[in-house]
Amino acid sequence: MFVHSLCLHLHLPSHSLKGKRGIVKSILARARQDFNVSAAEVDLQDVPDEAVLAFATVTGDRSPGRHLLERLEDRIAEERPDVTIVAAEFEER
Repeated sequence: MFVHSLCLHLHLPSHSLKGKRGIVKSILARARQDFNVSAAEVDLQDVPDEAVLAFATVTGDRSPGRHLLERLEDRIAEERPDVTIVAAEFEER
């Protein structure tokens, strides 16, 4: 069994925590719905224009989990051109 995780540091087009919340909730909900992954905001909760989001999945093989998270990162970049991915970190256990 392999646990794969992706941590994304994002720059958001937001000037308030309320605006940030709408963007982050939208990204997390779409990820859960379309990719069946666990998803959460894990850092910078009090910074209006930045967010750190984490996504995780468990697979029986090594490559499908990594591939799924790579597709998720690509989808976020495609669907949210207003959001800049500052850094992406993959991890496997």
